[in-house]
Amino acid sequence: MRTITIGVDLAKQVFSVCSVDAAGRIADRRDLRREAFMRWLPSVAAGTTVAMEACSGAHHWARRCQDYGLEPRLMAAQFVAPFRKSRTAKNDRNDAEAIATAARQGNMRFIAVKTVDQQVRLSWHRVREGYKVEALATGNRLRGLLAEFGVVVAQSDSALRRTLADLDALSLPSALVELLRDVDAQWQQLRARIAAADRRIQAHAQADEACKRLREIIGVGPITADAVVATLGSAHSFANGRQFAAWLGLVPMQHSSGGRTRLGHISCRGDGYLRTLLIQGARSSLQRAKAVTWDKGTPEQRWIQDLERRLPFGKVLVAIANKHARQLWAMLARGEHYDAEAWLKHPMVQRTASRQSVSE
Repeated sequence: MRTITIGVDLAKQVFSVCSVDAAGRIADRRDLRREAFMRWLPSVAAGTTVAMEACSGAHHWARRCQDYGLEPRLMAAQFVAPFRKSRTAKNDRNDAEAIATAARQGNMRFIAVKTVDQQVRLSWHRVREGYKVEALATGNRLRGLLAEFGVVVAQSDSALRRTLADLDALSLPSALVELLRDVDAQWQQLRARIAAADRRIQAHAQADEACKRLREIIGVGPITADAVVATLGSAHSFANGRQFAAWLGLVPMQHSSGGRTRLGHISCRGDGYLRTLLIQGARSSLQRAKAVTWDKGTPEQRWIQDLERRLPFGKVLVAIANKHARQLWAMLARGEHYDAEAWLKHPMVQRTASRQSVSE
C-alpha cells in the first residue's frame, strides 16, 4: 500500500500539488498548468491517494485518477480549512498541504465519486432550477411594468397570462404593448423549458428501478427520487440514515457543554437542493395525513397526526423530512421497497414489546 498522500488544490488553469510521506513530512511541491497536470497524473504510482476538495471539476479529476489506478479522496472544504497552518496566509500551496494533511486523518469523511450518468442527471436539475429563477424574475418584471401604468395583477401565473392575453383592452401605449409582448414571449419560452426539463427528469425516474422504489413513499415524487438517486448512488457513503439526514442539514445544531444538551435551529448544511425537495414533499405528506381518519391512516400518518397536534408547523415539516431522508437512505443502501410496518422491527420497539409481554 502506498504511503504517499498527494493533496491537489484544483483551479481552472494552475494546479498546486503537495506530496506528503507516511510521517507527514512534505516530500514534494509543484505547480502545474492544466495540460501539464494531465500529463503528470499517469506518472503517479498506482494506489497512491490523491486528495482534493469537492469543488467544480473535482468529480471529473477523480474519475481520471481512477482510470490511472489511483485512489481519489474528495472532501468538503469546511473539513479542510482547520488543517491550514495559517488563516491569514491562504494561498494555493498552503491549501494543497492542508488537503493532504486532512486526507490522512482516520476520522475524515469522504465524498463518493459521482459517475458521468449521475452528473448528467443532476445537470438537468441544476438547469431546471436556473430556469425557475429566470421565469420568476421575468414574471415579476412583467407585473412591475404593468403596475407602473396602473394595471395590478394577482400573484399567480394564470392571472398574469389572462392579463397578457388581452393587452389591447387595457388602453396602454402601443410601444409598451410591443415591449410587454416581447417579454411575454421570453416568459413563455422559459416555462416551456421548465416543462421540458420536468419531462426529462420524469423519464429518468421512470427508467430507474431505485427511483420507482423511492416513489412508494408519500411525498416523494419523480423529481425528488431522481435527485436523491443521482446524488447518492448506492448511499453506502453514509454509515446510516441519521448521518445522511445530518448531511442534509435536517438536524438541530448543538451548543452543548458540561453535560448539558442545548439544541438550536436546524443546521441547514449540506445539499440545500435535496433539503428543499424533502421539505416540500413533507408538506404533501402532512396534507395527506390530515385528510385521513386515525383508524384508516398508516402508522406513519398516525405519527404525523400526533406531531401536528404537539408541534408548530415548521417543526412538523422538518421532522417529516428527516424521517423521509432516513427512509430513503435505508431503501437505497439495502435495496428494499417501502415497508410501512418497518418500525415494528426496530430493536427499541421489540424490546418494549418483550418487556410488556413479560410484565403481563
